[in-house]
Amino acid sequence: MISLPLVYTILALIAYTSSFWYLFIRLMSKRSPNLWCYGLMVGLGLVLHSTVLYQDMMTPIGVNYDVFNLMSFTSGLMLALSLILSLIRPILPLNLIGTPVAAFGLILGFAFSQPNQIIEQHSLGLDLHIILSLSAYAVLLMATIHAVLLWFQDRELKKKQKKRIWVNLLPPFQVMESLLFDLIITGFGLLTAALLFGFFTIDNFFAQHLAHKTAFSIISWFLYGALLIGHYKFGWRGRKAIRFTITGFVLLAIGFMGSKFVLEMILGR
Repeated sequence: MISLPLVYTILALIAYTSSFWYLFIRLMSKRSPNLWCYGLMVGLGLVLHSTVLYQDMMTPIGVNYDVFNLMSFTSGLMLALSLILSLIRPILPLNLIGTPVAAFGLILGFAFSQPNQIIEQHSLGLDLHIILSLSAYAVLLMATIHAVLLWFQDRELKKKQKKRIWVNLLPPFQVMESLLFDLIITGFGLLTAALLFGFFTIDNFFAQHLAHKTAFSIISWFLYGALLIGHYKFGWRGRKAIRFTITGFVLLAIGFMGSKFVLEMILGR
């Protein structure tokens, strides 16, 4: 018998796929997409995505923070933030990246999540720490994808290629770079708040195998902080900003998702 979460997952993937191809065809044909039509399709996908995730994470005995559930949550949140930004910035084409990422995260969460990472007793401070951490991760993931796209644009501009795919498809380089630092500032603020809540609400870091995760997160925090200082005080931009952004997120991903994956899937803790 087909389960209801499977039906919701399939419908969400249909909504994501439809919105992706609608946006792609419109952009390739140089026609302006209807933002309300596109937003309705993506919004429907996000609602269904959230329903599947809620049923998997919220159990009668506690919250299931399985690594694949967190991937699903982060990817959906990233797409939601990208859609909101599209309403106030000319960055609608960036959703061509966010939509497949959300679809992939949904598939991972539905297919591979395990009911073995349930937190039965959790305080408001711990909940805020987790929410802020996931929000920071989603925003900085957006910034990293943004940095990769900037690198493609910068490469096409410097090599003076005749076929400038990314230059023609995406907003102007200056707009993209401005948004990159807006995302980094937002992600840096969320990460700062998450670390502060973590220090004040979590006990026994070593017993809970959180020391390495915290160490990587702090190093990443310093890198993002250095990038922001370098940008506003010394004018750092371009490829230097791209390298800092990607390196900071790789460290954050190793500490956040990488360590959780090793503990759960390999060590079985």
